[in-house]
Amino acid sequence: MTGLPLLRPDWPAPPGIGAAMSLREGGVSQGPWASLNLGLATGDDADAVAENRRRYAAALGARPVWLRQVHGCGVLQLQAHTPDRPSAPADAAWTRERGLACTVQAADCMPVLLAVRDGRAVAAAHAGWRGLAAGVLQATVRALCEGSGAEPAALQAWLGPCIGPRRFEVGDDVLRAFGADPAAADPLRFVPRPRADGSPRWMANLPQLARDRLAAAGVDAVSGGQACTVEDASRFFSFRRDRVTGRLAAAIWRV
Repeated sequence: MTGLPLLRPDWPAPPGIGAAMSLREGGVSQGPWASLNLGLATGDDADAVAENRRRYAAALGARPVWLRQVHGCGVLQLQAHTPDRPSAPADAAWTRERGLACTVQAADCMPVLLAVRDGRAVAAAHAGWRGLAAGVLQATVRALCEGSGAEPAALQAWLGPCIGPRRFEVGDDVLRAFGADPAAADPLRFVPRPRADGSPRWMANLPQLARDRLAAAGVDAVSGGQACTVEDASRFFSFRRDRVTGRLAAAIWRV
């Protein structure tokens, strides 16, 4: 990899697997997108984003595939002929190919990287609350296992930086999407915090909700999930904090 600042997953990497997440430094974008904005649909200059993506790909040493993310649970298999920007919507991807990086963008939603422990296949998922509630992680685990012949217990996962439990204020629609009763306290996942006017609100724990979904899919080896994008403006873009902002990217590939 080159000298571009990157965040490396804090997990025991499987053999022959590369994984990294971008930080906001090291690019050419200006203004609210400064500096390594990797998102094209943010209002940033397209040429600047293209240069940032070129630098990111060079740092990875692999070819990123940029998904058309829609906060759903579609999973795309990446093959050698897959274009850099597939037209089909998908919020996750998996592959057995070498040198092809499963890549997801985020700016408060959680990127989740997965790998078979023997290194035979990898996957990445974009997991905001809508995607989690819709089953994006279960769908990704299922596709990865069916495509590689591995069991869920043979997978390991890394939860990337996302909006943290001290910053993720939600309404009862989010609780209901996860089957939680707004009238019953669940301090591990949803902490009640009414607004000053008394309207009911909760602080949601996105990493815990992701761990729940992975455990339900049979994946118990899970790392990460501690970094908050909202609280660390020097390293991370955050839509909740800034509204107009850039996008980070997390990628995993077979070397």
